[in-house]
Amino acid sequence: MSDTSTHEPPIQVVVIPVTGFQQNCSIVFDKKSRRGAVIDPGGDVEKIEKALGEHGVTVDKIVLTHGHIDHIGGAAELAERLGVEVVGPHRADQMLIDRVEDQARDFGVAGVRAVKPDVWLEEGDSVEIGGRAFQVLHCPGHAPGHVVFFDPELRFAISGDVLFAGSVGRTDLPGGDHGTLLSSIRDKLLPLGDDVTFLPGHGPASTLGHERQTNPFLK
Repeated sequence: MSDTSTHEPPIQVVVIPVTGFQQNCSIVFDKKSRRGAVIDPGGDVEKIEKALGEHGVTVDKIVLTHGHIDHIGGAAELAERLGVEVVGPHRADQMLIDRVEDQARDFGVAGVRAVKPDVWLEEGDSVEIGGRAFQVLHCPGHAPGHVVFFDPELRFAISGDVLFAGSVGRTDLPGGDHGTLLSSIRDKLLPLGDDVTFLPGHGPASTLGHERQTNPFLK
């Protein structure tokens, strides 16, 4: 019997740090079909489009983890350019999304347009990203409508700003709550398993096991 652990994963993830926030916009696509999705296009739309062209990716949707400007600032423009729908986050973030132009003024960001998601997500939904069925986990705390995407077979999660390598999401922005955030991490993320690799919204990837053992905010 062959050892399947050595098989190459069927998807590729290209991370593009965008804007002054250095937010991890990601392109997740199927290696064979070159079809996929853009996750959290926070800005620098031309930079994202250049990466799409370099990798020959055809985008079928834009997916949002939550409604903060550094994650959605370029979504409206990119969706219009590509002619694709915007999926997510949870409807609890509608207030944040409706205020994206106010967020832009607050943070001194120019050229941001309002975005209207075509599909809101709920706990237990499934979203196709790069030909894979990613489970949707509603993980409030950093933002009320924050969602995390998890592929149980590939043991891979896209965590947005819930959990970082060595840290957790800030909760001092509107709708944030530290206790709720920690509950989301402990009740939704950590039970997925120590072997799960997650890509956060900022900084490097990590594993849930490493964060369980070393993250000072989870002690």
